[in-house]
Amino acid sequence: MDTRTRGIIATVAAVILCGCPGLFLCIFGAATATGSMPYTTELNGISGSGTLPATSGYVMLCLSLILIIIPIAVGFFALRNRSSAPTSNEPMPPAS
Repeated sequence: MDTRTRGIIATVAAVILCGCPGLFLCIFGAATATGSMPYTTELNGISGSGTLPATSGYVMLCLSLILIIIPIAVGFFALRNRSSAPTSNEPMPPAS
């Protein structure tokens, strides 16, 4: 396998493992930060309800940004063109 194919596989794996959960966490974090995430619980006949704190929504948004940046960085570093110097052992021709 050449390096380009490995880079594509690494990018697709990073998108599936980090990018998709990052997008879902971003949506959930935005909903939590705006205060529109109510919850209700019931345990042994006692029920409770409330909303998740906005700070947890902001934390989720920050984590989601990190998870979204990872596939972008993997794709950039795996698929960039590397210009390398010639590795030949032949002598260089004289400049004219």
